[in-house]
Amino acid sequence: MSDSLDQRLAAIARHPFRAKFHLRGRDLATAELSGPSTMRWYAYDVIAKRLAPAEPRKDGKQTPYRGHPVFVAQHATATCCRTCLERWHQIPKGRELTRAERTYAVDVICRWIEREVADGARPGP
Repeated sequence: MSDSLDQRLAAIARHPFRAKFHLRGRDLATAELSGPSTMRWYAYDVIAKRLAPAEPRKDGKQTPYRGHPVFVAQHATATCCRTCLERWHQIPKGRELTRAERTYAVDVICRWIEREVADGARPGP
C-alpha cells in the first residue's frame, strides 16, 4: 500500500502549488513530538469533521495553511477540500465519504507527514 501511496504523492508533488508545502519549524516539531499515532488520530478527526460530510461547511476554505502538521499535509496531498479530493483522488463530491475513503485520506496525510519527518530528521548538506 505504501508504494501506491508514494506514487500518488510523487504525482501530486509535481504540481507547483503542492510542491511548496513542507513541514518546518513548529509544525515539524509537533509531528516529531506527537508521533504517528497521534497524527493519525488528529487526521481522522479533521477528515471526519471538515471533509467527510456531503457538503462540508465552507468547502474550499475550511483548511488553514498552517497551525498543525495535518493542515499542511492536507494542502500538500490535495486532501484539503472536496474539489481537490475529486480532482486528485477521484473521490466524488456531493455525498458523504465512506469509511474506506476516510481511511484512504488519513493514510495519504499520514504517509506524507511520515516522509516529511524522515526528511526533516536528516542532516542537511
